[in-house]
Amino acid sequence: MKSAVIVYPGINRERDMARALELVTGKKPHMVWHGDSDIPDVDLIAVPGGFSYGDYLRCGAIAAQSRIGADLKKKAEKGVRVLAVCNGFQIVTEMQLLPGALLRNAHLKFVCKEVKLEIANNRTAFTNAYGQGQVIRCPVAHHDGNYFADDETVKRLEGENRVIFRYAEGTNPNGSINDIAGIINEKGNVLGMMPHPENLVEPLHGGLDGRGLFESLLETVA
Repeated sequence: MKSAVIVYPGINRERDMARALELVTGKKPHMVWHGDSDIPDVDLIAVPGGFSYGDYLRCGAIAAQSRIGADLKKKAEKGVRVLAVCNGFQIVTEMQLLPGALLRNAHLKFVCKEVKLEIANNRTAFTNAYGQGQVIRCPVAHHDGNYFADDETVKRLEGENRVIFRYAEGTNPNGSINDIAGIINEKGNVLGMMPHPENLVEPLHGGLDGRGLFESLLETVA
């Protein structure tokens, strides 16, 4: 599986994402600078976490206007898979590749801890290695992860099985509506999620719970 990781000023999880991709696929991803105009021909584009542009104006808002965004949207619309994690999720919602918005955490504090995630839909390219309803561990680290959308949008997401991950067992760290931790677009090729699966993919991380997401993608491409 060929992959690319987009790098913005202030992003700080690009190496974590690159490590996870190389570990599972055996291939180093292309590191694509936000000022570039083209993304290489790949099977997966990862938009990693961090604090692009210092979270000024609004988390992800400035990064969404970067030059690389035009090609990212073009490739996403053509069906290339996009994995957007944490700040990446904020960026792709600002780009309107996914509906809704990420608001300030309900308690107005930065949160950095491990949560439980329920696999709400395992029939996707991102979750097929997991069991339906399986609960996994996953780290979070964010200040603006409170997913919100209007009632009609939430009803549509739920009705179309587009909620992929939910915070489970009372571990919702930010107040997200319906405990939503990750969603996909209508085509099923763009996933946005606040937790960091790339930080739980090898024994040194303390577990392998996040590895299934990358193995799911690899299996689908293979």
